[in-house]
Amino acid sequence: MKEMMIILVSAIFVDNFVLSKFLGICPFLGVSKKIDSAVGMSLAVIFVMLMATVVTYPIYTILLVPFGLEYLKIVAFILIIALFVQLVEIVLQRFVPPLYQSLGIYLPLITTNCAVLGVTLLNIDKEYDFLQSVVNALGGGLGFMLALILFSGVRQRLQDAEIPQFFKGMPATLIAASIVSVSFVGFNGVVEGLFQ
Repeated sequence: MKEMMIILVSAIFVDNFVLSKFLGICPFLGVSKKIDSAVGMSLAVIFVMLMATVVTYPIYTILLVPFGLEYLKIVAFILIIALFVQLVEIVLQRFVPPLYQSLGIYLPLITTNCAVLGVTLLNIDKEYDFLQSVVNALGGGLGFMLALILFSGVRQRLQDAEIPQFFKGMPATLIAASIVSVSFVGFNGVVEGLFQ
């Protein structure tokens, strides 16, 4: 149980895909203008990360490894991720049209979101078992959500702030993102100390 908590907390804070590994930056910058769209995107990413991990792990260990087809893992994983993204897109379009509209082009881009593919590949690289992989995927998704919601709040404050004209827009956004990212570096020692 302790090991699972370390994996979960580390994935959320220390190994945060967006703020520590800089994966999934496109939706991080694109969807973080409003909190409601940030939450919607985060929930979609959490679902896709979890389901992709649940399906890719057995496919890798039961099909690809025994037949010496490990080199096909990226292609297989992207196809599985695309399947779940399509499912999320259909459900949102049918049942939550305003959220579907607010996410726009960023929703189908979850397919190529390197954070989603990254969690499936990191599970293999770290040699996690199935349960550890699922916990890592959940932590990765929750970390993605935390980063998106925090940054959404920062961006809303930036819109109201009086900043020089040449910093408005993307320059201020990137500077704010780097400051939020640096703040997560402090979690490295904290997480290690929590579980000793």
